[in-house]
Amino acid sequence: MTADASMDHPTKTDNAYTPSRRHLLQAGSLVLLLGTQQIARGATIVAVRVWPAPEYSRVTIESDTKLVAKQFFVTTPPRLAVDIEGIDLSPELRELVAKVKPDDPNIAGIRVGQNAPGVVRLVVDLKQAAQPQVFTLPPIAAYQHRLVFDLYPAEPVDPLEALIAERLRDAGTPGHGGDKTAAAPAPAPAKAAEPADPLGDLIAQRSNRPGPSAAPSPAEPATAPAPSNVATNRAGGRATATQTDRIIIVALDPGHGGEDPGAIGPAGTREKDVVLRVAHLLRDRINATTVGGNPMRAFLTRDGDFFVPLGTRVEKARRVQADLFVSIHADAFTTPAARGASVFALSQSGASSTAARWLANKENQADLVGGLNVQSKDQHVQRALLDMSTTAQINDSLKLGTVLLGEIGNIGKLHKPRVEQAGFAVLKAPDIPSVLVETAFISNPEEEARLRSSTYQQELADALMRGITRYFAKNPPLARSRSV
Repeated sequence: MTADASMDHPTKTDNAYTPSRRHLLQAGSLVLLLGTQQIARGATIVAVRVWPAPEYSRVTIESDTKLVAKQFFVTTPPRLAVDIEGIDLSPELRELVAKVKPDDPNIAGIRVGQNAPGVVRLVVDLKQAAQPQVFTLPPIAAYQHRLVFDLYPAEPVDPLEALIAERLRDAGTPGHGGDKTAAAPAPAPAKAAEPADPLGDLIAQRSNRPGPSAAPSPAEPATAPAPSNVATNRAGGRATATQTDRIIIVALDPGHGGEDPGAIGPAGTREKDVVLRVAHLLRDRINATTVGGNPMRAFLTRDGDFFVPLGTRVEKARRVQADLFVSIHADAFTTPAARGASVFALSQSGASSTAARWLANKENQADLVGGLNVQSKDQHVQRALLDMSTTAQINDSLKLGTVLLGEIGNIGKLHKPRVEQAGFAVLKAPDIPSVLVETAFISNPEEEARLRSSTYQQELADALMRGITRYFAKNPPLARSRSV
């Protein structure tokens, strides 16, 4: 007889033992039942993430079941306290403390502790007054349940102000550039007839720089740095709109970001990372280019790894009064055989192909994956897609897409030889020619390797730059006036 067996051997009569055994079995069942209920009520923390950005910082707590939380905000000093119910403090939650970066624009630090049995309190200390939003997201794609804290500055970041500040920073200090007396370029007559550019006037006023507009001479290269064209006034007078260069703004929209990685290649390459690098390269080229003597300026809808709702991307491009909108992506399909780049414009009457419709539906789900607070009415997260796109906007978009497609075809394979159309939400600015560029199929191992290559990224940025320049050569934006 084994030791285990001896533990089951009765020490009293069978009649006396039988009730005792039944009671033990019942007690064991009760323990199992309580354990099951406790597991069902609780939650296991799967991961924690912090996404810092000037526009807002996000904290995400991912769990295997939905979390229940109560929050309150303290204004002095500014901090958000959240009580998460039904869980105990875990190593995963403690990781949040170390995930806050010193350069986070909004979060000074995070504290976590067991506030009460089954209640964990999380306190987010803020660097400035904020408008916090706390909401939950159901499972989607690779994510389980998510509890999200979005911390927006009380004074929202104005993309137009940011663009002006960047323009002035690159222009240098007062007096930079000396006394330029270069002759006016060939298109000067058309420029003189152009309506006032209030954006340029505002930049000139804020620069506090003397001197009239210094246009590059015809001998200067077409890609002369934009700072050489900043308005100055040698007579010492205040700059005016007529003395200010016409700034051409191109909105670059790197797809996905933050909680939304986009497509992921066989080797683990994330779409959001590749397209952001390409956008940075293209921004450098745009900022160093002039068209007809007018400096170009690139504006990125996201300049880092954070989530931007689709409608907000459109709104930001309109806020800076962009002349073009180029959304950059890297496609994926269910099989690795698909390959080649594509360019898409908006369609008001259905997709041009089944594949285009499928892709548009997939890209339009970015808000669900990235995590949009659908209950919020805040303008920075409210999905407010525009449905006023005009035929003229679509025609201009097709022109832009055609030249871009031609340039991309010179460096790689095209998936389709023509610009396709579908109902992409991000292309719905009614007054901005807008295209979506699928640079390659990241799901194809060979094309994924190219997308990871810095050489190909440079080639791709060069091709897009040539296409944008070609578009403006045939469609100059000289007659358009901005209002600030």
